[in-house]
Amino acid sequence: MNSPHTDVAPRIIHAADELRRVVTAARRAGKTIGLVPTMGALHEGHLSLVDAARRDNDLTIVSIFVNPTQFGPNEDFANYPRTLESDLDLLAGRGAQLIFAPRTDQMYGPGHATHVEVDGPALRLEGAFRPGHFRGVATIVLKLFNLASPDRAYFGRKDYQQSLVIRRMVADLDLPIHVEICPTVREADGLALSSRNRYLSPEERPRARSISESLRLAARLVEQGTRDAATLIARMSDVLRAADLKLDYVALADPDTLEDVSVVDGPTVALIAARLGKTRLIDNEVIG
Repeated sequence: MNSPHTDVAPRIIHAADELRRVVTAARRAGKTIGLVPTMGALHEGHLSLVDAARRDNDLTIVSIFVNPTQFGPNEDFANYPRTLESDLDLLAGRGAQLIFAPRTDQMYGPGHATHVEVDGPALRLEGAFRPGHFRGVATIVLKLFNLASPDRAYFGRKDYQQSLVIRRMVADLDLPIHVEICPTVREADGLALSSRNRYLSPEERPRARSISESLRLAARLVEQGTRDAATLIARMSDVLRAADLKLDYVALADPDTLEDVSVVDGPTVALIAARLGKTRLIDNEVIG
């Protein structure tokens, strides 16, 4: 396959029908296709997905689309960072060949009335705190899958619940796509890379690392023999509250279903959603 880094400027497509034509031609030429869906404001976490797609496929497509249907009425859709020019510079240095950056009316035309309803792993945690979020995610991802027809699609483990929802959708709807979940990329102090990190003030930024610190604490306590989930959650919450974070949830769950566990007696995912000022951050780690 392709080497992961080149400096060739990627081709930019804005129209859905043009993307279909390019994909059809690539398929006829026998090329494999990798898709990296993003909302832009790219960082090294996104670029690691592009690296993986370039390594595995002949054609790498990166979509950049801030999807309105996954934002709630009081969320940050209007202010979500839109940095297409700098995103394109980053992608050219990473060897992405094709960028799909549609307008909203390309993805949601007049009278759009069809959505993907999700259940199972979509109901708890983010699903409870952000009603309709995963409905919007699943709808746009399915539309991108239909347009790009990828062999493989790449997502980050930081959005752990999202990865479960997408894998469930692919399995349930019999989509011939392999969903590749890539490791979380972190800052030197442990903070998971996120487009929303840029919202943090200089005073808030050091406090944000308490999220990864609490995850590491949980892993350490389990290694030392603590297995009671309530005890682990309390210790994690103490670390977060000491940094003055407001907690949406701290959970220990089955890594496949996201059902709560009472005892950590095997692989368990620890998940956090917390707020610093106006910024909401999520992170997770599989422990045990």
